[in-house]
Amino acid sequence: MSDVDPLKKESEQPVGFDDVMAHCQLDMQAVDQVIHQRLSSDVALVNQLSHYIVNSGGKRLRPLLVLLSAKAFNYQGDVHYLLAAIIEFIHTATLLHDDVVDESDLRRGSETANALFGNAASVLVGDFLYSRAFEMMVDVDDMRVMQILATTTNVIAEGEVMQLMNVHDAETSEENYLEVIHCKTAKLFEAATQLGAILCCRDEKEVLAMAAYGRYLGTAFQLIDDVMDYSSNSEQMGKNVGDDLAEGKPTLPLIYAIQQGTPEQAALIKSAIEKGGYDKIDQVQAIIEQTGALLYTEKMARQQAELAIAELSCLPDSENKAFLENIARLSVYRSH
Repeated sequence: MSDVDPLKKESEQPVGFDDVMAHCQLDMQAVDQVIHQRLSSDVALVNQLSHYIVNSGGKRLRPLLVLLSAKAFNYQGDVHYLLAAIIEFIHTATLLHDDVVDESDLRRGSETANALFGNAASVLVGDFLYSRAFEMMVDVDDMRVMQILATTTNVIAEGEVMQLMNVHDAETSEENYLEVIHCKTAKLFEAATQLGAILCCRDEKEVLAMAAYGRYLGTAFQLIDDVMDYSSNSEQMGKNVGDDLAEGKPTLPLIYAIQQGTPEQAALIKSAIEKGGYDKIDQVQAIIEQTGALLYTEKMARQQAELAIAELSCLPDSENKAFLENIARLSVYRSH
């Protein structure tokens, strides 16, 4: 890549995520109304736990992408609110299950649901959110939408299992890791942006372009998450620094540092992955810095964001298209 970063446009006033949210404020309020209506259950613990996790301070980025992609094609109905809520329910269910599997106690700066309510309740309420999402899909009454969301949910589950298989595996390859984050993270982004085009009955070329935009965006987003795990702080991230290493997850910065480090450095990182824990976090961070692993991961994230923006050429110029472009830029230049 050249020294000039095409993701940064110095001539333009930078647009932050809050500006994007302000643009969609009324639409997001409509989505929140759907979310709270559909969270309702006769079981008190379901209500309590699901409201806790849904209201725990997330960006609502994935439902926002549904709205913007539909609005970019000039959608005039209200089904996109239902689809956005479905996407958020699927995402929330994965978070509940993730935190149980990872034994996490902190997310978005607050205690995780499993830390407060226990693993059993978290798993079961995650199941409730998945099943409620599928109820809502039936209400959409569109087999293409059903097929995409059913496939997406299945691929995410496969990604979770693939990641579990990679835990404490210091021989995980870059190719294998990228496949995991495609399944586990990028697939839901892909569904969110694809659905906006399908809702507007766009042709297959446009549907595939919007799917690709979401896939590249989701990959960039996850790669920056990987960078922040070794370069940010707990207050910024809302989770503990070094959690990935402590859980024995071989993310891209670790994989690259193993490849580029000395035999002694590679052996230390491999041992840290295999054993887990925080004991070697300072040494691992130093090696990651010395090998340029964070710069490599950031570069790959920027490439993915550039590819995402290129896919938006299928859209007519509009404010909504510009916001989608800005989200791709923000996915790389963020601190949490």
